[in-house]
This record gives sequence, C-alpha cells and structure tokens, in this order.
Amino acid sequence: MQAHCDIPCGIYDPGHAIIGSLTIIRMTDLINDHSTVKHSVDWHNEVSRYIAEKERHAAIVKHEIRIIWGDFFKAPQFAKYPELHELTHSIMLLGSKARQEVNKDAALQLLEKVNRFAEIFWEIKGIATKKSVCPYPPALAVIYPEL
Repeated sequence: MQAHCDIPCGIYDPGHAIIGSLTIIRMTDLINDHSTVKHSVDWHNEVSRYIAEKERHAAIVKHEIRIIWGDFFKAPQFAKYPELHELTHSIMLLGSKARQEVNKDAALQLLEKVNRFAEIFWEIKGIATKKSVCPYPPALAVIYPEL
C-alpha cells in the first residue's frame, strides 16, 4: 500500500478518476448541446474535440481506478469491503460505455460509482470525507477528503 507506481512513490489518490468522471459528464452535455446546431465544418471540429476528451478521460478513469484496485488494495481491504471487486468491475464497464456512447445516464452512474470508490479509499486511509458540489460545470456532488 505504498504507491501508484513501481518505484514506489507513495502516491495514490482517486481524485483524477473523479475529475475524469466530471469531464465525461461535461463533454456529454456539450455534445448534446450541439445536437441541434447546423452541421458545419466548425461544428464537426467542436464535436470531434468533445468526443476526443470524453474518450481520453474515460481512459483516465479506468486507468486510475485499476491502479488503486490492483496495487493499493490488499486482502484485508477486500475482506472488509467485499463490494470492491464488483464496484471496480462496474466502473470499468461504465467507463467503456461512456467511451462508446453519448450517454448521460451512464456518465452519471460512473461518477456515482467513482464517488463510492473514493469513499472506501479514504476510509481505508483513515481520512474523513465530505460530499460537496464541485465549483465548476457540471456542478455535481463529489467526494473530497477532509484534510
């Protein structure tokens, strides 16, 4: 339980997965907002950029969660939190769905699962959390450590 890399550096934090989940939701909103716009070259350029960011952040979410699940959590945590395997698997599936589709419900479910993952992570670290609305679009509630 020392690091997110093989050095080990001692750094683990689900924050990137939370930001990635929020970005997926934001990009999904922007894509949906453009669904009634005339299909110009500029429109295609904007939408393709939104899609690329949505895809990139879904990959970030999956990567960050996979690292914590595979390297940080150990047998005692899996015993105490038996939901961790299914929770992680559902995050992987929802991350893929967020990449494959422009699906706001799936993106919101992904954030919900990542928030739960973060709650468990911080509890294992012995750090209290709070759920607060993030100060930027899409202005949704996320888990923050109380430091």
